Order: sequence, then C-alpha cells, then structure tokens
Amino acid sequence: KNILFVTQKPDVYKSQGAETYIVFGEAKIEDLSAQAQMQAAEQFKPQPEASITAEAKDVTTVDEESEDDEVDESGVEAKDIELVMAQASVSRAKAVKALKNNANDIVNAIMELTM
Repeated sequence: KNILFVTQKPDVYKSQGAETYIVFGEAKIEDLSAQAQMQAAEQFKPQPEASITAEAKDVTTVDEESEDDEVDESGVEAKDIELVMAQASVSRAKAVKALKNNANDIVNAIMELTM
C-alpha cells in the first residue's frame, strides 16, 4: 500500500553540523491507491446534464435538416462530402454547408463541425 505523509506549509530547519533536517508542521496522510481508485471511478460517472442537453439540441437540428433532403452540391466534390461526413459524423446537408462555408477546405469544414 502506498501512503505518503504530506505537510502543506512546513517549517524546515537544517542542523549546522550534520545532514539532519527538522520539519515542523501538520502531517496529513495521502493514500495513493485510494486516489487511483477515485480517478478510475470518475471515468465511469454519467455525463453532466449540459452535454445531454447539447446532444438533444443536435438531434432536433438533424430532424430539421432531414426535411431538407434536397441540397445543392454544385461546386463540391462528392468524395470531399463523404470524407467530411465520415470524420465529423454529420449528415450530408451539414457536410455540404460546412464545405461551402469554408471554400471547399476539408480541414476547416471538419473543424467547424466538430469544435
């Protein structure tokens, strides 16, 4: 078991004649294995409600866009659209719109959709 004794604000004095140190302060115990368990448990906590609401908003926007199945893809290459759709996990309409907003720059379109 890994345990540390930690002093937050120590007063440290060194003996003049030897390599001896005197430490004054309140020593607290830190259990490193318990900290590791807490960090592992935090990974499995449910998502905060703010991110759940953001996901719900994304779902409503996808529903709205599905009504607009007709998207003007002129000036945009099909392989670019497919790549943006795959990388950003978005609909075809969103991918086309992002590519047009960014002058067919694939990297900027993906960043727009994911950031």
